[in-house]
Amino acid sequence: MDKKYILSLDGGGVRTLSSITFLKLLEKETGIKIHEKFDFFVGTSAGAISCLALAVKRFSSRELEGMWGTPNLRKIMRTSSWETRLGLLQAKPKYTNNGKREVLKNYFGRSTLGEATKPVAVLSYDIETRSPVLFKSYAKEDKDISLVDAGDATSAAPIYYPTAQVGDRYLIDGAIVANHPVLHGYAEAKKLFPESELRVLSIGTGLSKRPLKGEASKNWGIVGWLMHDLFGLMVESSLDHELAEDLIGEYYLRVNSPLNGVNRRLDDRSETNLNKIIKMGEDWWDKFGEKAVKLITE
Repeated sequence: MDKKYILSLDGGGVRTLSSITFLKLLEKETGIKIHEKFDFFVGTSAGAISCLALAVKRFSSRELEGMWGTPNLRKIMRTSSWETRLGLLQAKPKYTNNGKREVLKNYFGRSTLGEATKPVAVLSYDIETRSPVLFKSYAKEDKDISLVDAGDATSAAPIYYPTAQVGDRYLIDGAIVANHPVLHGYAEAKKLFPESELRVLSIGTGLSKRPLKGEASKNWGIVGWLMHDLFGLMVESSLDHELAEDLIGEYYLRVNSPLNGVNRRLDDRSETNLNKIIKMGEDWWDKFGEKAVKLITE
């Protein structure tokens, strides 16, 4: 039976460097470019932006690493003029999206989804219709959407970035629906490749397993929950993984782990934290690397 290979990348802000570190080691071990090996790409937020770079611009893993390097992270996290000592009580999003769009334009230019060399789908969420939006390179209605707009929309994380506007739709980070978009990708790939054996590599960005205080949580309002990472709680469910494992079976590999010292916050771009993120990706390679090579080469 013909085999098709699917790559699914989670969102996770700066922690996406762990996913890219794993991909770089996979590319090095196999000698095969990621964009050449995989037949379908699906991602959320930062993972979606990487998928666009792979499927449309044919980036190598090293080019991906450069895109998420410290100079670009500084631009992406350009602080809003409304940032004040009020911290979590800020009146505006923590960051503007100007720097993010500038970085996206530098790498993607005027490219559109329709220019993809491999099918790619990126997840966002329409706040007016209260429904998920899957931008698809192979859908006629999405072909003219720019990569800059798609990348901005899929990564418009509430609190961190302003809502993105694409046409007449107002969109936020796809993590609201599924930070781990593997089921959306698998369902799409089944439609595109109905007669093929699907092999799925899904890479996360670490899971926060820090226990919260149950008794204290009874008294938390909006500030209390935000201080205890409400957004992180919403996006880090393991349910999608468990369902995918049951549905796809032996041809599904999930690469992820607890954060183990990496800052749970999505925007800690300190050198210390970035080094920990990269180390987490290297640890994943030690644990999952052999299985990943087997999945895509046998």
